[in-house]
Amino acid sequence: MHPATSFRNPDRALLETMVEEIGFGMVFAQTPDGPRVAHVPLLWTKNGAVQFHLARGNALTKHLNGMTVLAVINGPDGYVSPRWYADPEQVPTWNYVALELEGRVRRMDAEELLGQITALSDKHEARIAAGKPWSMDKLPEAKSRAMQSAIVGFELEVIAWRETMKLSQNKSPDERERVAAGLEGEGAGGIAALMRSLAP
Repeated sequence: MHPATSFRNPDRALLETMVEEIGFGMVFAQTPDGPRVAHVPLLWTKNGAVQFHLARGNALTKHLNGMTVLAVINGPDGYVSPRWYADPEQVPTWNYVALELEGRVRRMDAEELLGQITALSDKHEARIAAGKPWSMDKLPEAKSRAMQSAIVGFELEVIAWRETMKLSQNKSPDERERVAAGLEGEGAGGIAALMRSLAP
């Protein structure tokens, strides 16, 4: 993560919202087989933990229980061109939002796993505008059991939050607006909106 304190934002509610809204990230761990990463949907439990699940055959699955790992959630990002500044003595950079969650992992039991995947599907189905939401009870019981037996659920209790919100906070308000407009013009509206709403 970027070391500049100006790119930190200790607003825990904002960070929790980021986990909740993005809902997808990477889990990294150092295993006896070497460093490994899994790309996973994440479920914020609202009590200091994130839940996720892996295929039983994933390279991380057999190692995670009891390990301290890192989960990373990436937000919007965009390349910043020097041509957008009024000051000619600038260089290219990248604005981005990223969050690291460090914590200890425990393996979930079958009932907890079912609760996790039900909550995940309910949450994301509710976001789809068209049609009637899909739900777990649409699956025949035998199929549901077979699908659940192919995955393993985990819960990461967060012990450290490390965020970087690099939004041109080290530039003047006029320069920040130039950069935001440039990013927006290049289709990076998400990072531009955050620059306007979160940067001082």
